[in-house]
Amino acid sequence: MQSTVQSGKTELLIEKENQYGAHNYHPLPVVLEKGEGVLLWDVEGKQYYDFLSAYSAVNQGHCHPRIIAALKRQAEKLTLTSRAFYNDQLGAFEAYLCSLFGYDKALVMNSGVEAVESAMKLCRKWAYKVKGISGEGAKIVFAKGNFHGRTISVISASDDDSAKKDFGPFVPGIVQVPYNDLAALEQLFAEDPGIAGFIVEPIQGEAGVVLPDENYLPGVHALCKKYNVLYIADEIQTGIARTGSMLASYEVGSTEKLDRPDVLILGKAISGGVLPVSAVLADDEVMLTIQPGEHGSTYGGNPLACAVAMEAMQVVLDEKLAENAARLGVLFRAGLEEMAKRIKLIRLVRGKGLLNAIVIDCDEHSDLAWEICMRFKENGLLAKPTHGNKIRLAPPLVITETQIIACLQIIEKSLTDFVSAS
Repeated sequence: MQSTVQSGKTELLIEKENQYGAHNYHPLPVVLEKGEGVLLWDVEGKQYYDFLSAYSAVNQGHCHPRIIAALKRQAEKLTLTSRAFYNDQLGAFEAYLCSLFGYDKALVMNSGVEAVESAMKLCRKWAYKVKGISGEGAKIVFAKGNFHGRTISVISASDDDSAKKDFGPFVPGIVQVPYNDLAALEQLFAEDPGIAGFIVEPIQGEAGVVLPDENYLPGVHALCKKYNVLYIADEIQTGIARTGSMLASYEVGSTEKLDRPDVLILGKAISGGVLPVSAVLADDEVMLTIQPGEHGSTYGGNPLACAVAMEAMQVVLDEKLAENAARLGVLFRAGLEEMAKRIKLIRLVRGKGLLNAIVIDCDEHSDLAWEICMRFKENGLLAKPTHGNKIRLAPPLVITETQIIACLQIIEKSLTDFVSAS
């Protein structure tokens, strides 16, 4: 009887979302109500390891006590002023970001896609005010296979049919180039003086954790300098210690700024998954091209978000989460590689730090990866397929070695069940 009641509760809540919510997502059929560290619990009380981390937004773990304490302290004082006035948290947060990442200025927004849109506007304004591109001729280059969000201008840069179908017409001034192809990028830069910027993910997350060659990002940096093009790194998913270093695009703290992008985009884990916070960082030559009244956000830079994000970022540093991600990422991938030798369902293992994926040996249009994630769920681990046959595996960075080993056992058991049944 108890099992029937619990199952009914889950079904009722799922049906309520289906009845009253837009059908723009296809979630796994689990209804979550509590999280702590790397663990989640559903409304039935069942416990799971979280291996999605809200798409890398909860790098610090669910409901980190220091971040929640900062939220409570600030929420009792002041939450929102708009940018019509100064507040006592924004300047401190901007200074924190600029000092940590090595830029002159920070523009604080809310969602990741807002930050990408802001970077696109900055790029175009810089093109006309500084580079000297005439008229409305500035173009922005994006890598094929990208994912930067869901707004009209951002999907204009996508080559994913499911993101674009029936949403046109699209924004002009967008050019695509193959990812991890420096020769194609240079040819594009050399042929078109109207190119203002190149926006790229250091590792393509939504595409299935696709890593470029080691010389790719340094090569991008060099080409952008050579052709006076802004190098814009979207580190919304790869940033904040996820890949085993504070950022994936360059070494934070380097005084020489050798490979530092001209514009850095941050989001997701910048607030530890507690509030929507994002930021664009750039030096004065770029950032100060936008003047008062030309861009903004009512909630962007609100004091609650700033206080939470500062504490969230400090947690990453104090708890050495980048180092933990680097060490345990090696252990995790080694376990997956050994598993792949025994279980032929795994075609490929790839990743860096604790941003990893397995490619399932099936067609992209197959339901097999989804069915495997359902089996993961039954066995106490939550993950989600991307692009059909890839399963992203990205736990919160507070995970321990013991927990990594336990999760490898869950993954192997789940995959073995499929092999046995076939």
